[in-house]
Amino acid sequence: MDFFINTAHAQAAGDAAAAPNPLVSFLPLIILFGIFYFMLIRPQMKRAKEQRAMIAALAKGDEVLTNGGLLGRVEEINEQFVVLEVANGVSVKMQKQAISAVLPKGTLKSA
Repeated sequence: MDFFINTAHAQAAGDAAAAPNPLVSFLPLIILFGIFYFMLIRPQMKRAKEQRAMIAALAKGDEVLTNGGLLGRVEEINEQFVVLEVANGVSVKMQKQAISAVLPKGTLKSA
C-alpha cells in the first residue's frame, strides 16, 4: 500500500532553513501603527491642544461660537462655566468646553 502514500522523511537538523527574523514578522504591524499615529492620533492631539489654548485665552467681550451653533458674546467667565449673551437681555450659562471657536470682533450685530 506504500505506492498510494508518499513516504515522509524527517528533515535533517543541518538542512533546516534559518528562522525568520521576529522583526520582519511584526513589521506590517509596526507600519500600521505608524500610519495610525501620524494620520489619526497626532492630529487629534494637536486639535485638542489648540482647543485648550483657545479656552484658556477667553476674555470678557469675546464673540464665540458654541458646539450647539449658538453665537454669543462672553459676559462672565468662571473656572468651568461661561455666561454668553445671545441677544439683548438673553444670557445663557454654558460649560467652557462647549465653545468651539472665537469669532473676529464685530461678527455679532449689536442692536
